[in-house]
Amino acid sequence: MPRDYYEILGVEKTASEDEIKKAYRSLAKKYHPDVSTEPKDVAEAKFKELSEAYEVLSDPDKRKMYDQYGHDGVKQQFGKDGFTWDDFTRADDISDIFGDIFGSMFGGGRRGRSRNSPQQGESLRYDLEITLKEVLEGKKVNLDIPHSVVCEHCKGTGGKDGKVTTCRKCGGSGQIQTVRQSMFGQMVSIEECPECRGRGRTSDEKCPHCRGAGRVNKDAHISLNIPKGMEEGMRLRVAGEGNAGYNGGPAGDLFVVIHVKEDKTFDRDGPNLWTGITTTYPKLVLGGEEVVTTLDGDKVQLKIPAGTDVGTVLRIPGKGLPRTNSSSRGDMMVRVAVKVPKKVTDEERELLQKLDASAGGTKGGKKGKKLRDKIQETIDDITG
Repeated sequence: MPRDYYEILGVEKTASEDEIKKAYRSLAKKYHPDVSTEPKDVAEAKFKELSEAYEVLSDPDKRKMYDQYGHDGVKQQFGKDGFTWDDFTRADDISDIFGDIFGSMFGGGRRGRSRNSPQQGESLRYDLEITLKEVLEGKKVNLDIPHSVVCEHCKGTGGKDGKVTTCRKCGGSGQIQTVRQSMFGQMVSIEECPECRGRGRTSDEKCPHCRGAGRVNKDAHISLNIPKGMEEGMRLRVAGEGNAGYNGGPAGDLFVVIHVKEDKTFDRDGPNLWTGITTTYPKLVLGGEEVVTTLDGDKVQLKIPAGTDVGTVLRIPGKGLPRTNSSSRGDMMVRVAVKVPKKVTDEERELLQKLDASAGGTKGGKKGKKLRDKIQETIDDITG
């Protein structure tokens, strides 16, 4: 009794056309005799079984007959010996499915492009690290980028003094067509010409300067302005500074990828900067000021409002980083911490104990002194 087609492809009976095709694609790549690790006869039998199942389930009419009557409903579609490769009608799907494995086999090469046509050179990447200060101010950098350029001696032809002739092996097409017999019948494979390496032209003598490559290595000296406000991972494109093109094609591009070095004082959050200050407990209660140094190097008197809690974030507008493509800047966010001395004198200890006692016993009312006044009196005692 033949196996169930749905079971062979590993799909449900409700599977869509795309799901069936996807399943066949996956299994066919695994069991095709040219790539399978199974013995060739086992792989061929398995692949033929998969293809028979796909032939039926990918055809709406055949699938309908199979769903109603099983194998008896579709056996009339095949010859007396059952399914053969002559019955396989999914040639277009074969081209799509195996194009990425076998290149031009099954006609897939028609989507390719001959190397003897003008082609753009490869693009290059350069990773550049900048500081947070350079994000603030922008920067001009000079880069030495190794890349390839067209050989000026042979003008990119690869032949000595630029002399080349049409490749006799491929007739100038840059490709060789091979016909062979397989289980599918006659198969046409199109490959790069080994004589001219796909260029379509050869030379009796190679250019001694580029050794026939048509390109030579050279450092590009590039002056580049890094705009203000750049963020981690942003890219700057420098057109035409990649590798040289082929057969008169344009050069590739250079992409400079920005990396921002961590700063010891500031953390970045988009255009905003975060930092911290340490102040005293009396200033948290009574209010006061602390000096904060910005990324610019400016000294800013930061006002601490009376009654500020530890961990409060105070904002200094416009002292963050520039916003990209904008003249405005973000803000500087300052988180407040308190400095607790590890050692105190006997006098300071006595005064602090008095402060703690009076703070704990203070109650609202006309007769009770405010905590703020008591702290101020304690400070006066310490300093006076």
